[in-house]
Amino acid sequence: MTVAQTRVPEQRVAEAVRSVLPPAVRVTAYDGSADGPDDARVTLHVKDPRALTHMVLAPGELGLARGYVSGLLDLETPDHHTAVRELAKDAHIADLSWRERLRVLRTLAPQVLHLVEPPPQEVGARRYLSGLRSHTRRRDAAAVSHHYDVSNRFYSWVLGPSMAYTCAVYESESATLEDAQTAKFDLVCRKLGLRPGMRLLDVGCGWGGMAVHAAREYGVEVVAVTLSAQQAAWGQELVARSGLAGQVDLRHSDYRDVPEGDFDAISSIGLTEHIGTAQLDDYSARLAAKLRPGGRLLNHCITRPDDDSAPIQKRGFVTRYVFPDGELPGVGRLVASFSRAGLELRHEESLREHYARTCAAWSRNLDAHWDEAVAEVGLGTARVWALYLAGSQLGFERNSIQLHQLLLVKPDADGRSGMPLRPDWGA
Repeated sequence: MTVAQTRVPEQRVAEAVRSVLPPAVRVTAYDGSADGPDDARVTLHVKDPRALTHMVLAPGELGLARGYVSGLLDLETPDHHTAVRELAKDAHIADLSWRERLRVLRTLAPQVLHLVEPPPQEVGARRYLSGLRSHTRRRDAAAVSHHYDVSNRFYSWVLGPSMAYTCAVYESESATLEDAQTAKFDLVCRKLGLRPGMRLLDVGCGWGGMAVHAAREYGVEVVAVTLSAQQAAWGQELVARSGLAGQVDLRHSDYRDVPEGDFDAISSIGLTEHIGTAQLDDYSARLAAKLRPGGRLLNHCITRPDDDSAPIQKRGFVTRYVFPDGELPGVGRLVASFSRAGLELRHEESLREHYARTCAAWSRNLDAHWDEAVAEVGLGTARVWALYLAGSQLGFERNSIQLHQLLLVKPDADGRSGMPLRPDWGA
């Protein structure tokens, strides 16, 4: 019997699915059944019995994501943020025991009680990373490639002209995404105290926005590195177009392979999430060793609220589809690691609400270029990104994830920091 021939008891699919979803969500199904309020802001349409297999057998909410990415489920909603927010309210699917899950599946679709392959966007991550120990150089390169080497054209639609893929800094309610990304780069430069003739190391440089801003606006010499080949190619073209080839050396390289040292400043914007908590001390020590006495380090990264809060699920949606091997330390653990490396914390700033705004702007960009994005990377990958950005926005709004900037200095042998008596990086 084929999937198409599978008969399901009338009026059962929508009712059963809705029983494990929030009451405000409406469910419609391939058997013609429907359940839930007619005026619901979010309607989940079950298009295929295989979606039930994903929903019941996958851990937590991963089954919903698999069904949606693979096209077995559809959403009717004003936007993905609304859908993720509503689906996260009082959902019970993560609380079902395996016995309950199997009972539901047998009741609804006895002929499809078998394993269904995850969509290729998930299988791809496992294929690239299988057999490699976490956070070796080879595996780190594969994980970064999986996330960043999607398509520079796709990223340009989502990120906008700045090609900045990190939390922006909104200095006013009316600031645009581009205004806020420029403000972020400038804030980092001011916190680092950059002046003409200084040498900056920019690790995890992305598409080169920070490196170009620092060189053009502050007259510094920059060594910038990224593990993404596509980012490096884009960034090198940007440097050339900006007429900064003599000031910015942007490399496709691991930050651990930079031979130069004695830098006046180091910027690390969005790299720490890829390091792994077990490697934090090595990361901190390597960066500290690259600084001259009196040099400053600005570390900008996503964190957990504290080290007792839930970490990224090793087998959850984000690690399977978006950030393989991604780990978020608590901010206290970060500070402790940098302190052990001999760096002194001089300023800390949370930008959590700013990242919620940034994710919302990226989501609007993706929606505005949806048809082009689907043509470029496929419907499944576009849906991965839609869920990821909406879920991240919700996480920052609800304080389940945070964004912190840490400004640190490397005191000299006599303990002198060279820092001003009061912060001088205001307006």
